[in-house]
Amino acid sequence: MCLRYSLFLIFFLLISLQGFAKKTGDVSELQIGVKYKPKTCEIQAHKGDRIKVHYRGKLTDGTVFDSSFERGDPFEFELGSGQVIKGWDQGLLGACVGEKRKLKIPAKLGYGEQGSPPTIPGGATLIFDTELIAVNEKPAGGEEEEDDGEDEEGHGDDEL
Repeated sequence: MCLRYSLFLIFFLLISLQGFAKKTGDVSELQIGVKYKPKTCEIQAHKGDRIKVHYRGKLTDGTVFDSSFERGDPFEFELGSGQVIKGWDQGLLGACVGEKRKLKIPAKLGYGEQGSPPTIPGGATLIFDTELIAVNEKPAGGEEEEDDGEDEEGHGDDEL
C-alpha cells in the first residue's frame, strides 16, 4: 500500500510540474515561429554571414528586457560565430531578408542557469520577436543601386 501511494504521489508531482512548466511558457528546446515571410526569398542568412536584425526580447511573463525596435538601431553580428546566444545563432539560420520570426529560446541556449542580472534571471526562457533587415549589407530587394546622377537614358541631372 505504501509503495502504491508513493508511486501515485510521484506520478502526480510529475504531472503537476509538467503543467507548471507549460503555464509559465518555459521551453526545453528552441522553437522557431515564422510570423512573416517575403513572397520571394532572394537573400538567406547562412553561417558566417554578417546580418542585421531588429529584435524585441521578452521574458515569459511579457517583461521586455531589450528592444532594438524602440532604439531604431538594429543589431549587427556574424551569424554562427558565437557572438550572440546560441538560440540566435541557430534560430536565425536560413531566414530571408525581411522575414519575421518569433524565437522561444530555452535557458540552455540563452543565458543558462546564471542568467544576465539584473534583467534576465537564471534559468529563464527568452522570447525574441525578430526581423532580418540585411545580410552582408544587402537589404530586401537585393543590392541598393548607386545614384550616379544619370537617369536610365544616360542623361545627367543637368542635361534634362
